[in-house]
Amino acid sequence: MRTLRIFILIVALAGAAAAQSPDNVLLILNEASPISLEIGQYYAQKRGIPAQNILRIKAVLTEEISREDFSRQIEAPIAAWLTRNSAQDRILYFVLTKGIPLRVQGTSGENGTIASVDSELTMLYAKLLGIQVPLPGRINNPYYLKDGVIANARSFSHQSFEIYLVSRLDGYTAADIRGLIDRGFAPSKEGKILLDQKSSSNGKGDDLLQAAADWMRANGFGDRVVLDSGSAVLKDMQGVLGYYSWGSNDPAIKIRHFGLGFVPGALAGMFVSSDGRTLTEPPATWNLGTWEDRTTHFGGSPQSIAGDLIRDGVTGVAGHVAEPYLEYTIHPNILFPAYLSGSNLIESYYLAMPCLSWQTIVVGDPLCAPFRTNSVGALAIDKGIDPATELPGYFSDRRLRLVAAPPIRAGATDQDVTRMLIRAEVRLAKQNFAGAQQDLEDATAKDKRQANAQFLLASIYEQNKEYEKAEARYRLALEANPDHALALNNLAYSLAVRRKTPKEALPMAEKAYKLTNGNPSVGDTLGWIHHLMGSNEKANELLEAAARGAAQNAEIQLHWAIVCADLGQNLQAAAALDRALKLDPALASTEEVKQLRAKLKISP
Repeated sequence: MRTLRIFILIVALAGAAAAQSPDNVLLILNEASPISLEIGQYYAQKRGIPAQNILRIKAVLTEEISREDFSRQIEAPIAAWLTRNSAQDRILYFVLTKGIPLRVQGTSGENGTIASVDSELTMLYAKLLGIQVPLPGRINNPYYLKDGVIANARSFSHQSFEIYLVSRLDGYTAADIRGLIDRGFAPSKEGKILLDQKSSSNGKGDDLLQAAADWMRANGFGDRVVLDSGSAVLKDMQGVLGYYSWGSNDPAIKIRHFGLGFVPGALAGMFVSSDGRTLTEPPATWNLGTWEDRTTHFGGSPQSIAGDLIRDGVTGVAGHVAEPYLEYTIHPNILFPAYLSGSNLIESYYLAMPCLSWQTIVVGDPLCAPFRTNSVGALAIDKGIDPATELPGYFSDRRLRLVAAPPIRAGATDQDVTRMLIRAEVRLAKQNFAGAQQDLEDATAKDKRQANAQFLLASIYEQNKEYEKAEARYRLALEANPDHALALNNLAYSLAVRRKTPKEALPMAEKAYKLTNGNPSVGDTLGWIHHLMGSNEKANELLEAAARGAAQNAEIQLHWAIVCADLGQNLQAAAALDRALKLDPALASTEEVKQLRAKLKISP
């Protein structure tokens, strides 16, 4: 029985192993930013982040990013990495580095679309599951400890929560950020919590600060809390483990630095609506000001900046890239009690954060946990791959619940088809096209009414240049769903270009264009069909709009160039051709480009 006893011991130890480790961190660098690479390398070495858990993306070098670029340059590469590495459950925390944008452009207000990059990324788990996340407004944070009862706080894992926790390593300079990292690696348990109420009365925020002080006094930390309820400003104090104030929203606060001696591991926050608007260092002469006096604005606001607290020595801080509204800021009555009770840095902030897909950023090492006494078991984080779907276990369970196949003929079960379809999606994402094809063929053999499965199978056949098979599957997809826009588009293109029957293709392309509200790729198909039918004026109208809407698509630029040349618009044709070749230099060897160059009298 010795072998059995050893096996049981190994299993028990695996289940009880400490988790929430560097293996659960995805470190994200912007390879276009030297400081991002520098900070990422420093943190990876300090924390022992596995090399395979470091993702390099290429994003714009601005603190604000468009919604389109956010989706393409930041969100999509992270989603692809998680899928490729079957890491949807194992990764708990995204750690962004300085050089990755702070804010996604959008409209302001409670139903606006502006948000922090960090907060938008928290929703990626749900998006990967196929859940539609509304763009306007905020999303309730499922991890938020709404009742404020610290005994109810749980260690974070995907066994219970369908989000990611996101923090960043940021500050004014590389030296500031390295200091932040060093302090998070060796935090102190000692120090006072300073809570500075507003000098002029304010109910909600001051009530939260009072509640934080009350909890600490009731739970053995009374000698460590300093609550100022008067007009004084808490400053020139040493041994500070926590700090929360109104910042520049307090009429008594006129300065940026308070002379506070923060200990390693110190957390901070402010009730300030724009303290995370920038982490670019202001001039040394800049000071807090008023909204009316625009000469006092920096980064578009006269308010406090969280970067000053990082410079002064905090280890973690929250900030806001735009107006969060007071009730949706970090709640100090949860933040500090959670931290003192054993939650790590990132858990403490997110337990105290009411909303996601909103305005908050959290700066700091998520693994900083000076008071941690226990940890969630490894099996609660990642229970392994479900062989039926080839997805991580918790993620697979949720995906199966969300993807419900319609009733099918006798002899097969809904779950059989569902698992095949999910496994096919996974295999496609990992470029296992042969495996995906087999799953899709098996699924559609059991239920031909699976429109998306027919479409995906057609796409694989088309990639393999099995065009007749592809067209047959597109038609089956349309039998199951006559409004399947992508099947309409792809079949129309195949009929027009390969079958040379553009008249047959035209109604399908027109319907697809209408269904997709003028999607540029579908507009390209429709415009090209008009070109093939000799209607170059209509083709030009459609292709110009498509080229502007899909500026990174080389084929659309080339199509527009060809039509412009046919219309005698040689300058526009040459410019569009130049854009196409910059996007995809391989096009230069195609017959279309050779003919177009000859027509425009452009030498290779």
